[in-house]
Amino acid sequence: MTTAIVPDVSAVPLRYSAPIGGVAGTSFKPEHLQAILSADRQRGFFEVHAENYMGAGGPPHRALEAIRRDHPLSLHGVCMSIGAPQPLDKAHLARFRGLVARYQPALVSEHLAWSTHETSFFNDLLPLPYTEATLACVCDHIDQVQDAIRRPLLLENPSTYVAFRESSMSETDFIRAIAERTGCGLLLDINNVFVSATNHGFSALEYLAEFPLSRVGEIHLAGHAEQADDEGDLLLIDSHDGPVADAVWKLYEIVIRRRGGVPTLIEWDSMIPDWPVLQAEATAAQAILDRYGPAALVGDRHAA
Repeated sequence: MTTAIVPDVSAVPLRYSAPIGGVAGTSFKPEHLQAILSADRQRGFFEVHAENYMGAGGPPHRALEAIRRDHPLSLHGVCMSIGAPQPLDKAHLARFRGLVARYQPALVSEHLAWSTHETSFFNDLLPLPYTEATLACVCDHIDQVQDAIRRPLLLENPSTYVAFRESSMSETDFIRAIAERTGCGLLLDINNVFVSATNHGFSALEYLAEFPLSRVGEIHLAGHAEQADDEGDLLLIDSHDGPVADAVWKLYEIVIRRRGGVPTLIEWDSMIPDWPVLQAEATAAQAILDRYGPAALVGDRHAA
C-alpha cells in the first residue's frame, strides 16, 4: 500500500512561496547539488519533477530541502494524467498535494496529456483529441487538482507526433477554453511548439500569435532530437537531452518581447551535462529576460 506524504511545512523555511518574477532557472539534478551549494546563491530558481519526491524522506528530500532553503522552487508534475477519461488517481493527487504543502513552491504545473488507461501506466505523455467532451473532462480534472492544492495550476502545452481527425477546435483554442473555464494559468513550452509545428507542418509563429500569452506564468525551453519518420521526413522528438536550438531561442525572444519577463526554465533531463553547461543556458535566457524586462503585454488578440 502506498502512503501519502504527511506535510511537514516546518521542516523547510518558506522564503519563496510568492511569485518570482522574470528570472531564469534550471532543472535540479542531484549530481549538481554540491556545485550549486558551493557556489554563490544564484538569481534564478530550480524545478523538479514531483514524482521523484513522493517518498516520505531519504536522500532525495534532504537534497531538495538543501536547495529549497536558499532558492525558489517549481514543482512540475508528469503523471497526473489530466487528459485521461478515467478519474484522477486519488492517492497520487494526495501525494502531489502533500508535496505542495511541504515545500510551498513558487510555481506548480502539470501537462495537457494522459499517461494511464485503467490499470496500465505509460512512460510517456500522450496526446488527446480537442473536442467538447475532452475539454469537459480536462477542466473537471484541473478543478480537482486546484481544489486539492488550493492554488492555481499551470498547464503545459504538449509536444505531439500525431493529430486526431475528430478534433473540433485548434490546440490554442482548446487551451484558451481550459484557462477561461478553470482559472488555471499556463506553462508555455516553446520547444514543444517548435517540435509540434515541425512535425505537423504548421507555423510556430502563427501558433504563438494565437496562444493566450496573458495567461502564461512560466516558460520552458529545452533541446530536441532529430529523427526521420517512416517516409523519411524530418521528425523532431522532445528529448530534453541537449542545448536549446537556435530556432527555439528566436521564438523565445519574440515571446518575451511581447509578453515581458516570465519565469523561464531550462529543461535538461537526460545526457546530463556538467553544471556550468546547464547554468550557461539559464544565463542566456536571463539575458533575454533582462533585455526586455517587465514590459506590458502588447497585441494579445485573445487577451483574457
